[in-house]
Amino acid sequence: MFVEAIEKVDQFTRPVHFIFRYYSGSDIVPGTATLFFVNEDGFAITCRHVARQILHANSIYENYLKFRGELRKFEKDPGYETQRLGLETKYRINSVNPIRILFNFIQCVSGYKALTIHLHPAQDLAIVQFRDFESIQYQGHAHFLKDSRLVKQGRYLCRLGYPFPEFTNYQYNKNSGDIEWTKAGRFKTPSFPIDGIITRHIGEGNEVTGIEMSTPGLRGQSGGPLFDSNGTIYGMQSATRHLHLGFDQVNREVISEGQRRRVSNYPFLNVGQCVHVDVIKNFLREKKINFHEQDQ
Repeated sequence: MFVEAIEKVDQFTRPVHFIFRYYSGSDIVPGTATLFFVNEDGFAITCRHVARQILHANSIYENYLKFRGELRKFEKDPGYETQRLGLETKYRINSVNPIRILFNFIQCVSGYKALTIHLHPAQDLAIVQFRDFESIQYQGHAHFLKDSRLVKQGRYLCRLGYPFPEFTNYQYNKNSGDIEWTKAGRFKTPSFPIDGIITRHIGEGNEVTGIEMSTPGLRGQSGGPLFDSNGTIYGMQSATRHLHLGFDQVNREVISEGQRRRVSNYPFLNVGQCVHVDVIKNFLREKKINFHEQDQ
């Protein structure tokens, strides 16, 4: 049902590749996100939580370098461990947050010299503007649903994104102690669609700001378009909500592989959360960015 729509939307939907390094480890953790273009002028939209990683990538590494530089002063100090713990607290260095983030826009535009990013003040939405680029590497652009009254329960829609980071063109450089992109390895990550129906509207007060889908959005699909069988955009994948079903089974006896076992299970329904098309269009209007609409 979505074959032609996916082919159409895929022309202007692109992955963002990330690699992360965490404190006290040299392992590289790959990740992906999604963006899609709204016009021919290098303007795209994605999630605010994705855009913030891009915005703060340099400052995160600069903070780590300051920490490392100050810690180096105490290398021969008998109280090194105490100093290290104090500096970790001062610079908020821990095993949870990355100390290094690198990102790579795949087949978006060539030779761009700067980025401008606008973060929505309340919703998980951001605009990414590629500036002073040589040429675009995408085809077409989004056409947003004109009449949002058609966003109704039961409508069958699809999302497209890049949830599985299969690229391998990165490495840890032992000489510099840093992670880096390489010219060898796999450069691409395949797109992945997921379908579902609209289950509920998500709102704040009397304003509808989101669309809930019956199936989850997958990690890496954040920022990907939500569209119908014509390729018309209804929204943007943002997050996955976990709804407790209440069918808990605690210490229940079951037979598994011929043996009696005691198991517990607390089931949840994972549903997708998307930014509503009206929120996207209003933000683009506020920033005076050209976009296109489509009647159904």
